[in-house]
Amino acid sequence: MTTERTVAYRPEALGPRRRLLVRVVVLAARLLATRSPATIRRVLHRLARGARPATRAEAAAARRDTVRTSAFCAGPLGCLPRSIATVLLCRLRGGWPTWRVGARVHPPFGAHAWVEVDGAAVDEPYPDGFHVPLLTVAVADRPVPR
Repeated sequence: MTTERTVAYRPEALGPRRRLLVRVVVLAARLLATRSPATIRRVLHRLARGARPATRAEAAAARRDTVRTSAFCAGPLGCLPRSIATVLLCRLRGGWPTWRVGARVHPPFGAHAWVEVDGAAVDEPYPDGFHVPLLTVAVADRPVPR
């Protein structure tokens, strides 16, 4: 059985300048999402250097802007570019939420990417602990070995 899920998509909710900035960031996120997990982690780790921890409000606003601007990121298969775009938008304002990729704790297998602030997922439909993190990029991470 399949369940249809949608996320609100309203491109008109942003001003034209902000919408253009978000579209550019989403394009970069979609391109980065096509790379290997190691490359994504390495790039995000470098971008996170020098950032302060993002607040929940900043991360929620960045995620909301992403899903308002990109129908793909708003959809059920857009979690990876959505999470990357969210951290990139936060980084443009000096903050960095914790970026995570993980898998469901219980079968069937399902992968998911999300952002967290203070150990709790930001605006995710899943309860905390539903996914076990496999990759993480946070502000306090040590450098990634080459």
